[in-house]
Amino acid sequence: MSELQDLLRSERLKRNLTQAQVGEAIRVSNSLIGAFETGKSIPLPDTAVDLDRIYETGNQIQRLSRTAREDAQALWLRSWLESERRALVLRSFQPLVIPGLLQTEAYARAVLAAGTRTRRRLDEALAVRLERQSATLDRDEDIQFTSIIAEAVLRVTGAFMKDQLEHLVDIGHRPDVQIRVLPADVGMHVGLAGAFVIACLPNDRRIGYLDDHLGGRIVTEAQDVLDLEQSWDAVSGLALTVSQSRDLIVRMIDEHE
Repeated sequence: MSELQDLLRSERLKRNLTQAQVGEAIRVSNSLIGAFETGKSIPLPDTAVDLDRIYETGNQIQRLSRTAREDAQALWLRSWLESERRALVLRSFQPLVIPGLLQTEAYARAVLAAGTRTRRRLDEALAVRLERQSATLDRDEDIQFTSIIAEAVLRVTGAFMKDQLEHLVDIGHRPDVQIRVLPADVGMHVGLAGAFVIACLPNDRRIGYLDDHLGGRIVTEAQDVLDLEQSWDAVSGLALTVSQSRDLIVRMIDEHE
């Protein structure tokens, strides 16, 4: 039994509470409380706050839940997220979806729901994505994040798109975030090979990340990283400037009125 499972079970029993009573107190099902205690599910951030409150455990459940989510991630993903959090510079190209670091909760949920996850796993994946945004973009250390997004990505329809576009405009005003759009009429270009991210780390080391249908791959070989940097230069040369991109996104927002 993990430390989180042991804590949840012992605190409930210490108070002579049933799983149903705890579930009612924090407005979730008793089966979900049971899933927490057996390790089949991990409390989401808001639920962990509620559990800490009723068990009077400070922030222990929040901390252990966050650690459990990190441990549940694939090894390759954990390695990349650590690099992402340490990076001084991140350069991202996305031809298919809004980059995860820039997604609103509603947009992220729609993207994750398009897969084969159960609702419970979807909620956990969403929590990880939102925590990742905070850990990377809201940290104290300086970071420069530049994202080039294909125009077609911004023209996807859905009730969540207007808020997503407004979020891009808002976050794009931050001095550490640059958002640029690759116009739809640029024709064939190297970026059609797929999404990628380049991270520049504090030790002047550069690594890349390639995303695909099954997961992702970290690129560390010098020549491979150089190839990605050349691809970035090519795509960057075709993209609109930051101000041109912002104007285009604002026009798209107006189209939703």
